[in-house]
Amino acid sequence: MAKFTEIFADRPLLADGAMGTVLYSRGIFINRCYDELNLSDPALILSVHEEYLQAGAEILETNTFGANRMRLARHGLAAKVREINAAGVRLARQAVEHLREKQAGEAWVAGSVGPLGVRLEPLGKTGLDEARAAFAEQIRVLAENGVDLLIVETMPALNEAQQALEAAREVAPDLPVLVMVTVDDEGNCLDGSSPQHAAALLTEWGAQAVGVNCSTGPTNVLTAVEAMRGATTLPLAAMPNAGMPRAVEGRNIYLCSPEYMASFARKAIAAGTQIVGGCCGTTPNHIRAMRSAMRALDAQARVEVPGTTPSLTTATPPAPLAERSRLGSLIAQGKFVTLVEIVPPKGIDCSKEIEGAHLLAQLGVHAINVPDSPRASARMSAQSLCIQIQQHTGIETVLHYTCRDRNLLSIQSDLLGASSIGLRNILCLTGDPPKLGNYPDATAVFDVDSIGLVNIVQRLNHGLDIGSNAIGASTNFTIGVAANPGVPDIENELRRFAYKVEAGAEYAITQPVFDLRLLEYFLERIKDIRIPVIAGIWPLTSLRNAEFMKNDLRVSMPEEIMLRMAQADTPDAARREGIKIAQEMLEAVRPYVQGLQVSAPFGRYAAAAEVIASVLPKGTNPME
Repeated sequence: MAKFTEIFADRPLLADGAMGTVLYSRGIFINRCYDELNLSDPALILSVHEEYLQAGAEILETNTFGANRMRLARHGLAAKVREINAAGVRLARQAVEHLREKQAGEAWVAGSVGPLGVRLEPLGKTGLDEARAAFAEQIRVLAENGVDLLIVETMPALNEAQQALEAAREVAPDLPVLVMVTVDDEGNCLDGSSPQHAAALLTEWGAQAVGVNCSTGPTNVLTAVEAMRGATTLPLAAMPNAGMPRAVEGRNIYLCSPEYMASFARKAIAAGTQIVGGCCGTTPNHIRAMRSAMRALDAQARVEVPGTTPSLTTATPPAPLAERSRLGSLIAQGKFVTLVEIVPPKGIDCSKEIEGAHLLAQLGVHAINVPDSPRASARMSAQSLCIQIQQHTGIETVLHYTCRDRNLLSIQSDLLGASSIGLRNILCLTGDPPKLGNYPDATAVFDVDSIGLVNIVQRLNHGLDIGSNAIGASTNFTIGVAANPGVPDIENELRRFAYKVEAGAEYAITQPVFDLRLLEYFLERIKDIRIPVIAGIWPLTSLRNAEFMKNDLRVSMPEEIMLRMAQADTPDAARREGIKIAQEMLEAVRPYVQGLQVSAPFGRYAAAAEVIASVLPKGTNPME
């Protein structure tokens, strides 16, 4: 195996998540000795390991967290330290070998060493020498059976961490050791030590990497790791719980979503962490989401090495923006553009959508936006509807393309195909998770997010595939991205927007705007990275529609608008009021943006045309 520090030479690594959480979810009672399952139910342990590898974990911890003599004695198993630890290594190694046989990647086996579960002197009766001997007994077995590294984790006090580290240096001097402490609500170790102090001492004592795991959730762990960065130059690790457990119908449930853990992974890596993973409450789903976030960061940050692969400056460049599409030409000229969104049907008949596109084309709308299975619903493919609209009406389309359903190979194939059949405008989106749709158990992919997708499209526009191999001609897409001025975490939205622009975004379309102040603030904050912005306009159809936008889609909705929709006493009155509000918003945002996208709720294309009428040409042929 490469030296521990060499593992981090190119990129951060992803560790697995909780073992106990998954075992508990499969009906293993909490009073069982989970480490002993290495002997009594090895197939179960192997299956959990393989699930984590399939989710993208690159460091697999052995199921030996509590397999020291003192913890095993509580279950009458103190005499089985060697058997349990040896079996733990064997099962993890078997899972990794299965991965290699499938040529699906590489992973390292880490021997998990948890705390002894007893108080050490001077606070308890267990001597430091006894603690060191117990750690040495376990670590010796892990080392003899071939672990690649040791992870000493969830250490509550520095004196115990020191005994584990000294034991490792004594019986396995050649093995790299990562030592992680756990912290309380105030961000300190459980013995009161600060993260900075812990990092400094662990570095002095000979650890090869340090970090924080378990604790009360991602926020505290991230704060503690950031503090450690200033006290050590060693690689850092962060593996938090999925929040604090909550009692739900008699079961302890961890409520941090996979998406939240993915956000944590991005922030931790940005803070300089080289290993991220999960502790209690995390599952393969959390690790899969973190893997996708890391792929996106990797795609965004990848730099070409001169002389090894073609660079963007030596590849086939795209045509100037003004020559790629009609939309690109309008944007390049600084013209005010108009788009209307047409959602694909749930079946195979798209005649209504084509008729709507024909109406809008005749009125002078510049292009039709086609969402990609919005809200993770099963609909006709956006690519199919785009090409049919262009063939039957002549109006240009903007293809929404999401990362939810495609891996890196599929993304490349789809985009090459889209270019070959004449689609020239792409809106790059991460996509709604399947749990929001009508098939919540469907599997999401998310190999990259919208930032990584922009990078991929930009490379294809320069005649390069994902592996930097020349593909010949440029795909010549105009590259659009989404922006949400009303999102609660505006700082994160602004950071992501900057990454999108850096990756190659050429224009942006906002989520529906109902609060002009938020749009003004957003535009002010992006003035130094400004690309053309097209404002989203949504004609509300009812109070219920407004409530859905506010509560389900998290769109900022002023109370004044909610009141106006509530006062509409009939469905027709509500629709008229919604159109009026949309028209007012259109006029309000018009001076600040380079175009408008109007949605057509429930296929009401005439209503969308009525909203946008004031900016449409009078008496002109839209195809000229």
